[in-house]
Amino acid sequence: MLRFLLPVLLSVFLVAHADTDAPVAGEQVTRVEPVVRDGKLYIDADIDLNVTGDLRNVAQKGVPIYFTADLEIVSKRWWWFDKKVVDEELTWRIVYNALTRQWRAGTGDLSMPESSLEDALSLVRNIRGWAVADIDQLDLDQQYVGRLRLRLDTSMLARPFRVDAYNSSAWSLATPWKNFTFSISVDAPRH
Repeated sequence: MLRFLLPVLLSVFLVAHADTDAPVAGEQVTRVEPVVRDGKLYIDADIDLNVTGDLRNVAQKGVPIYFTADLEIVSKRWWWFDKKVVDEELTWRIVYNALTRQWRAGTGDLSMPESSLEDALSLVRNIRGWAVADIDQLDLDQQYVGRLRLRLDTSMLARPFRVDAYNSSAWSLATPWKNFTFSISVDAPRH
């Protein structure tokens, strides 16, 4: 009897485990496009991202929220470990000012005023012109493999919210990695 029940229990466990790995509310990177321009490699990407519930309420109360895009590009080698060519992060800060009733979104010290949270998130959802490497660092006609993801960066939250983030699944907003491949042709302008 145990021999017959064990496979059934194992299959139920595997199905239940597979459902927990699925992204919540459809967060995903839908498009990644490497672009060569002015001697640099740029990344353009589109991301489906929904901010709801506790995270939206906290943001509307003026607590800054941070999103970080992680990018890795490697060159495959058959004789050794893969060579990591690019390992970059880009972080956006989104904050609401209750006095001016205005959202601000940006990277680093530069931020732009936005009229709503959705407008502020469009900067995060539509990555354009992210310079990640000089073309001189890349080999021509070499196949490169990259991956990109976007995540809510809880490490940059204020300390009381970090504790809450560890205890709540609402703060674990992240897309799965999106894989892509590309190569730079000999005809591409290098300068």
